[in-house]
Amino acid sequence: MSRVCKLSGKRRLAGNSVSHSNRKTRRFQQPNLITKRIYVPEEHRTITLRLSARALRTLNKKGLRQYLKEEGRSL
Repeated sequence: MSRVCKLSGKRRLAGNSVSHSNRKTRRFQQPNLITKRIYVPEEHRTITLRLSARALRTLNKKGLRQYLKEEGRSL
């Protein structure tokens, strides 16, 4: 399963680890993903999503429908 947030689309960031001698090796920063079950009252069901911590905070603040409306996405 790829490490991608289902709502915001956040993915891993790529860069280099740079040693003291200035040698560079490839490294990745993974998003902080959380598996969360969310109740959708309009559909009377629960859905399971893998969300980034930032998307979860925004979801708690705005709600699922408003978040999806602003992002231009759908379930």
